[in-house]
Amino acid sequence: MAGQSQAMIEKMQLRQSYRNVWHTDLTNAVAADLPWCCLSLWCGPCVSYMLRRRALYNDMSRYVCCAGYMPCSGKCGESQCPEVCLATEVFCCFGNSVASTRFLLQDEFNIQTTQCDNCIIAFMFFLQQLACICSLVVCIVGNSELSDVAHVISCMSNLVYWTVCSCMQTQHKVEMDKRDSTFNTMSVPPMQQMSRW
Repeated sequence: MAGQSQAMIEKMQLRQSYRNVWHTDLTNAVAADLPWCCLSLWCGPCVSYMLRRRALYNDMSRYVCCAGYMPCSGKCGESQCPEVCLATEVFCCFGNSVASTRFLLQDEFNIQTTQCDNCIIAFMFFLQQLACICSLVVCIVGNSELSDVAHVISCMSNLVYWTVCSCMQTQHKVEMDKRDSTFNTMSVPPMQQMSRW
């Protein structure tokens, strides 16, 4: 367990030294592919399933729960039925599935997260924590005005969460579009003919 934690810490530190950048950052993801961003907003788990499968080059024998980045990875019976495990992951652990696909792509292409993306992600986490704290305070105090404030903060937190996740998934799609178009343009060279003269 301690060895696995140390490996994760080293992986996160290594990610900070990556030099490549995303083809689109989170602030421009909507403009990069508006239809996909809308689809991922309204059907996030389905999009997450498609993107993870695509990130694995449609080879589900490579699938590991949460892409190997969570403690449950490799212990969920992925090898027997990877499609069902991935479906369970994207519906039950949606945030982890989006983050895991992100880490998978970052590690494959040595992509760093920009400062702006980090701020957006940190703001999303901050709002989630604030909503949780406000809800706990309301449970303890029982004040109806605080309950309304907690509800508004919770709604804002959910709005930001789903928006950021859909922008992240659009970012992942744009990255894989670039990857796949690069691989598609690399074809076998034509057969050469020897001339007799």
